[in-house]
Amino acid sequence: MGTLKKILYVEDQKDIQIIAEYALAAISGYTVKTSNSGIEALAEIEAFEPDLLLLDVMMPGLDGPGTLQEIRKLDAYKNTPAIFMTAKILPNELADLMSQGAIAVIPKPFDPVTLGSEIQVIWDNVQVSLGN
Repeated sequence: MGTLKKILYVEDQKDIQIIAEYALAAISGYTVKTSNSGIEALAEIEAFEPDLLLLDVMMPGLDGPGTLQEIRKLDAYKNTPAIFMTAKILPNELADLMSQGAIAVIPKPFDPVTLGSEIQVIWDNVQVSLGN
């Protein structure tokens, strides 16, 4: 997997989307593609070729876990690391989200100043566990 450069961020709330995109792109230097829905993410993923998926959990229509399930059906993205973001973070819900294929869950509200470095630490830990 190597270096984290491109993040596909799926979030239906525009205000949160703007803050996170700024935090990840302007502050942390990642290339970020935002999608307003799971359906939009599925339509855009192959053209963008993300290194990491950052998915809001609760969205109308196709939620974050459902979006991840659909992305996993695409051969090129079966193993792309995914992080969920959610305001609902009870211990049993955390375990459930992790069991659905996430490498981490970031609680909302998040700190825009540290969001990029938090994601980088998660990414680096996954790289170490994979031996990369």
